[in-house]
Amino acid sequence: MRRAVIDIGTNTLLLLIVEVGAAGGLARVYDGCRFGRLGQGLDASQRLHPDAIERSLAICREYAALIARHGATQVDVIATQALREAQNAAAFVTPATAILGAPITTIAGEREAELAFLAASRSLPALTGKPFVVADVGGGSTEVIVTDGARVVTAVSVPIGAVRLAERHLPHDPPTDADAAALFAGIDDHLARFVPTLPAGVTLVASAGTATTLAALDLRLPAYDPDQVHGHALAPATVEGWTQRLLAMTTAERRALPGMEAPRADVIAAGAAIFARLAARLEAPQVIVCDRGIRWGLAYALNP
Repeated sequence: MRRAVIDIGTNTLLLLIVEVGAAGGLARVYDGCRFGRLGQGLDASQRLHPDAIERSLAICREYAALIARHGATQVDVIATQALREAQNAAAFVTPATAILGAPITTIAGEREAELAFLAASRSLPALTGKPFVVADVGGGSTEVIVTDGARVVTAVSVPIGAVRLAERHLPHDPPTDADAAALFAGIDDHLARFVPTLPAGVTLVASAGTATTLAALDLRLPAYDPDQVHGHALAPATVEGWTQRLLAMTTAERRALPGMEAPRADVIAAGAAIFARLAARLEAPQVIVCDRGIRWGLAYALNP
């Protein structure tokens, strides 16, 4: 059987198609990313922009064709922060449901955190039995999950993400020192309020598009390769270094970097800053990148 999972986020729409084996194992058939930027202007307006709706619906049409082409018979669609908070979410959800032929479930931040943890714990066996923290930095929210190695201790959703913070704090291109200071202060304030206590000295698992892009930049990949990115280890100083480097660049300069996905160039610095501040708070010895985000988490949950 082939199963399709679609993750509709604030910046991207992700499609995963897996072959489900007789013993429940999952083999990747297709794993794609498109940039709908559904959260365009959402932080200020609380509404989905018509252009963002049209871009994202076009991606849904493409994904419906891919699902049919690959013969997936089960389709599950989840949505996260943009559709959690948009006052006009139905303007996208109603036509998207018709296009995809499957209901769209807007999941709570806590469920998003659970799926991010499941994806990391199932796909990074070297961490089994060890305490670690997962951070899934999306476009509109960041999920932070603390585990002692046997169970989830805490899981919270923080309303900061790469798109939201770039729109809120980085109006200049390149960002000014004042922009960067406001960005870091905003992150620290949200982490202090939503994640007041964190373990010290444990590995940080970095998930979602900002994290995988940082790995691709570090590896200087000419084309994205999930097998090289997944499990790639970064020193916290490297994450901090990339954050400062990206903040010093224009969007055009970032776009030209080997490993950069062009549509992510305008928001990548804000996303990197979240990981840098989290790694510093944790005093993490290393940051391990997880290519398998909540789309994989849902696939694992549906095929335990």
